[in-house]
Amino acid sequence: MINLRLAPGSGDRSRLAIRAAMIAAAAAVLLVVSAYAVTRVIGGSDATTTPTAQSDNGQATSPTHPAPSVAPPTSGDTWLISAPQPRAVPAVPSPAAGAGGSGGVYGGPFGTQRRTGGSYAALTFDDGPDPRWTPQVLDLLRTYDVRATFCVLGRAVEAHPELVRAIVDDGHTLCNHSWDHDMTLGQRPRDEIRRDLRRTTAAIQAAAPGAPVSYYRQPGGVWTGRVVEVAAELGMTSVHWDVDPRDWSLPGVDAIVAEVTAQTRPGSIVLLHDGDGDRLDGSSDRQQTVDALARILPELTGRLRLDALPP
Repeated sequence: MINLRLAPGSGDRSRLAIRAAMIAAAAAVLLVVSAYAVTRVIGGSDATTTPTAQSDNGQATSPTHPAPSVAPPTSGDTWLISAPQPRAVPAVPSPAAGAGGSGGVYGGPFGTQRRTGGSYAALTFDDGPDPRWTPQVLDLLRTYDVRATFCVLGRAVEAHPELVRAIVDDGHTLCNHSWDHDMTLGQRPRDEIRRDLRRTTAAIQAAAPGAPVSYYRQPGGVWTGRVVEVAAELGMTSVHWDVDPRDWSLPGVDAIVAEVTAQTRPGSIVLLHDGDGDRLDGSSDRQQTVDALARILPELTGRLRLDALPP
């Protein structure tokens, strides 16, 4: 309490000055109390937490790192993915740079594996098994004593389980490539993705009981954080590639050979095709790939080790 006495004989001017001083002092006290209250409120909140938002592909993204955008493909299996770096996907290594990936073992889109991580290179074959082309590929691999990785489609597995058993019997690794090559699968709800991948794995294991299915490859390379996460939940590593001769486009045997032999080095994962995801009726044409493989294998085995991704 402020107790002020007026000296005898003081006038009205003195009284007014004292009253003004009392009002100012009270205002200062109120200001201090208000500032203290605001400080307590802010200190008890989560004001320092960076807000997050859900992107279209189901990832939590920082406001300063907007959701990645996936551009439509110009053609074929290679899609152009460009965006700022997404936040790390649970249960898989985060990409070194952006949704488009960069160098390193897990430098593919959304943290997918794009290199073997060892001194060997890995040949991978997508979209089979095909009754015409897969046996020819297996014969060539057997001739050069090379193991590879086959990314198989559930529908093709169901139609040709004997080819899956032949792949496994020769020591090759199996990879889940979805049920019917749906390139939009990664944009679907998680439950749909999970059902598709489980159905495909079940078909593979029905054809070759006990065969591990440790890898998943998204059709067309149209990766999303969501499909990578679901694959990881099901125990599969999402595998991309770093050498793509675009053999699906039938560029000619010489072009396929030149691209693969020039770009493949220790650690490479090479994308090739023993089937056609758009033609599961046996009408696919993979003669160029088979003829190119007959020239690629002796050249590559003469200078580096070729092996399957570990099951």
